[in-house]
Amino acid sequence: MRWILLIASLFMLQACQNLPEDPVSVASPFDLDRFMGDWYVIANIPTLPEKGAHNAMESYQRVGPNKVATTFTFHKNSFEGEFKRMTPTGFVSPENPAIWGMRFIWPFKADYRVLYVDEEYRYTVIGRQKRDYLWIMAREPQISERTLEALKAVAIDQGYTLEALEKVPQQPLDAR
Repeated sequence: MRWILLIASLFMLQACQNLPEDPVSVASPFDLDRFMGDWYVIANIPTLPEKGAHNAMESYQRVGPNKVATTFTFHKNSFEGEFKRMTPTGFVSPENPAIWGMRFIWPFKADYRVLYVDEEYRYTVIGRQKRDYLWIMAREPQISERTLEALKAVAIDQGYTLEALEKVPQQPLDAR
């Protein structure tokens, strides 16, 4: 519970700051149903609770027309570290399914935007209007360095600076 409160507090503090003048663009077209399922976090600009995450994975399940049950899991500081699980709810914008409000604690919703997803829905870049946090994710726990560089370029094109970007250690599926 304290992790949820901490995350909500961080997002609320961030909400008090000024937004960049240029809005980020989001994935378009975007098929919410194809986006559902498991995504491995390959790299991120992490929130405080995510620092040191290993085998981080985000799972999405549609539970209503504009509602997504989300499960975020990882091991803290090592592959054998303490298992952590968060279950925020995503509220999908009726105007644009690539824009969500992610609720960790009622009544607050954190900005969550699908900036990019490839045509096969294998890779995605998630960000926020404030460009403070970023998640590069894939359907598999490892991707090529070339693909990672291309996904980083998407973030840079959206106005992100990547000095704080960290690779998330991921074990191959057969080693888990």
